[in-house]
Amino acid sequence: MEPKAEKIRIDKWLWHARFFKTRSLAAKQVSAGHLRLNGTKITKTSQNVTAGDVLTFPQARQVRVVEVLAIGERRGPAPEAQALYLDKTPKQDSVPANPRFEGKGRPDKKSRRALDLSRQQDFT
Repeated sequence: MEPKAEKIRIDKWLWHARFFKTRSLAAKQVSAGHLRLNGTKITKTSQNVTAGDVLTFPQARQVRVVEVLAIGERRGPAPEAQALYLDKTPKQDSVPANPRFEGKGRPDKKSRRALDLSRQQDFT
């Protein structure tokens, strides 16, 4: 009997590695053509993935690039799932912070009192 080749369906591996909460969500990403396997766009969820393959796909607001290190036997806890891949996602700048208040707009109570006081001093 020949040894079993280590390969698994792409949607199942993405689910095992905990990139998607459900297998159907992973399948939708693949079917929509949002996933690349070794640089080639794929649309079939039945595509097999093996150790050494590189996957590129969008997740949340970033594009993830991961190398498959192992094929999981189950969808286990997060530390077990993180051992299945090597994250090669380039570091991106964080989302810029909200602009700071520049003193425009309606003044608060303390500022209004200061303005009123300065206006009264100008008239005297």
